[in-house]
Amino acid sequence: MTLYYSLVFMLLVFEMTLFFTLVVPMPFTWKRKLFTFISENKLVAQLQYGMKITFIFILILFIDSVNRVYRVQIEANAFKEGAGSMASDRMEVQARKFYSQRNMYLCGFTLFLSFILNQTYTMILDTLRLEEENRRLKGDPKAGSDTSKGLGRAGDPGEIARLKREVELRDKDIATLKKQSEGLSKEYSRLGDQVAPADDAPKKDR
Repeated sequence: MTLYYSLVFMLLVFEMTLFFTLVVPMPFTWKRKLFTFISENKLVAQLQYGMKITFIFILILFIDSVNRVYRVQIEANAFKEGAGSMASDRMEVQARKFYSQRNMYLCGFTLFLSFILNQTYTMILDTLRLEEENRRLKGDPKAGSDTSKGLGRAGDPGEIARLKREVELRDKDIATLKKQSEGLSKEYSRLGDQVAPADDAPKKDR
């Protein structure tokens, strides 16, 4: 097996491990923290971006392996029709056919499992959000925590999640400034009401 197909096999094993990690039963709190970590970690976002580029190359390898299988199949059919072909040549064609089919199945299963992983991640994320909303409606105090807010941002790319967090912080700062402004305005009005009677008293004496 060549180096790049060995890397594809390692990626397939990694995807299988990740798939079993996602579907293994675990407490709701653990799974919520796991998905929050995935959504907020910058390294995971960079890894996801690199995986997308890798899958493009795997798709190219898959197309190439399908083409090789087709060509080897044509060559094998030609050997079947020819009566004078040597046994060694026939074995060589069969070996090439085996390796071509192995590479095709390897790349195909890797691409298919990547699609399954994406759909499984989305389904589990939707289930966790519904469970979180259900707990919030039941009055669970932990439902409005920072981890729960991070769960709501899960599924977004790292840059989008970071911008959303910055927008939320800006909104909190604006709300704080509004409260301070209202407090200062009330205090200014109160002081104005206290000073106004003192200014009117000398005028009445005159």
